[in-house]
Amino acid sequence: MLGEYRISGRRASEIAASVEAGVGSGALEPGALLPAMRELAGELGVNPNTVAAAYRTLRERGVIETDGRRGSRVRHRPATAPRSSLRMSVPEGVRDVAQGNPDLSLLPALDGPLAAAARRYAQAPTLYGQDPVVPELARLARAGFAADGVPAGAMAVTSGALDGIERVLVAHLRPGDAVAVEDPGWGSVLDLAPALGLRVLPVAVDDDGPLPDAVARALAEGARAMVVTARAQNPTGAVVGAERAAVLRELLAAHPDVLVIDDDHGHGIVDVPLCALSGVTRHWALIRSTAKAYGPDLRLAVLTGDAVTMDRVRGRQGLGPGWVSRLLQYAVVELWSTGAVDPAAVARSYGVRRDALVAALAERGVPAHGRSGMNVWVPVSDETAVVTRLLTAGWAVTAGARFRVHSGPAVRITVSGLAPAEVPALADAVASAVRPVLGGRRD
Repeated sequence: MLGEYRISGRRASEIAASVEAGVGSGALEPGALLPAMRELAGELGVNPNTVAAAYRTLRERGVIETDGRRGSRVRHRPATAPRSSLRMSVPEGVRDVAQGNPDLSLLPALDGPLAAAARRYAQAPTLYGQDPVVPELARLARAGFAADGVPAGAMAVTSGALDGIERVLVAHLRPGDAVAVEDPGWGSVLDLAPALGLRVLPVAVDDDGPLPDAVARALAEGARAMVVTARAQNPTGAVVGAERAAVLRELLAAHPDVLVIDDDHGHGIVDVPLCALSGVTRHWALIRSTAKAYGPDLRLAVLTGDAVTMDRVRGRQGLGPGWVSRLLQYAVVELWSTGAVDPAAVARSYGVRRDALVAALAERGVPAHGRSGMNVWVPVSDETAVVTRLLTAGWAVTAGARFRVHSGPAVRITVSGLAPAEVPALADAVASAVRPVLGGRRD
């Protein structure tokens, strides 16, 4: 059974623990087919319902996945091995354009805002029972949402965008429910959904965001929720414009019970309008992170959404961490109220590098994508070969597999780690790495 590894246990918790131990030790490799429930029950001398309960627990923990009559298998990326951990080390002397970190030179200094937050705290220390959202932060966030056409809604603050997405999903979905996600999309969301026991329905994207036919198909297949990045889409840089947003909103309006989550992580680093899908269904949330524009270590995102969703998020948050530190909230208030970041200037800085690279690649016969944000997405036929050749040439890029469900192979380049003067050299290196894979063709 499963090679030399034998699953053991008499209770569901023991059987689940045995499988997890096998996955953790490497004895059960990714993709390994688990025994049918009745078969394993007979082997262990237990009721099939006991094995069913164990498998259900493993699915909810993101350890295994079940595909109907094809049985249950160990996930190719168990929840204990997120995509972010599956990256190559960058050798000394290699230019790293693989990571999604913002350009440090574009981030504001935090010593002043944190000092101002400390002074405010000294005057009125935070105690239990206070509003989890600082009123000044709520006021500034609400004004920003209104300026972008986001419907008025209740507010919450979470420890970053992914924390917010998880809390909103858990507020409405249960293990086994289906969630539509962009493909290619943010690897953390692609890992989060299975870790919550959710079924992923991939939605193909182009430069204008999610394709309407793909969204319609996911809705027809029973998607209970949909996660969308309207601008600075990771990894393609796609932008949902007014025309595409109108089509998607019409599709979603016919499914009013679907939860819609808009991830606006690009706030503060893009200069394109926000065309969100929020408000077209009964339950929705828009999440605005401070990470890319103000610093990843702030660990703060502001959420707005319908009253039921925000009430559930805040209620469950109160049973865990309670609230996001008001010191951090005060620091963000200081950053926002003083205009510490000029979004137009930041967007221009990323845009100069991104657009120059896309244009340089096109001149060399290599199509690429990147309409906004800090990423350039380059479709290739063999991403492993391209990544290897580029590494040999002194450039570290990210293999597209980290961002894919079913979409084709590609590589992602983060222009935040690229100097404008380096664009031609990188474009030459990419073209040289791609052409052997294409057999000398330039298309």
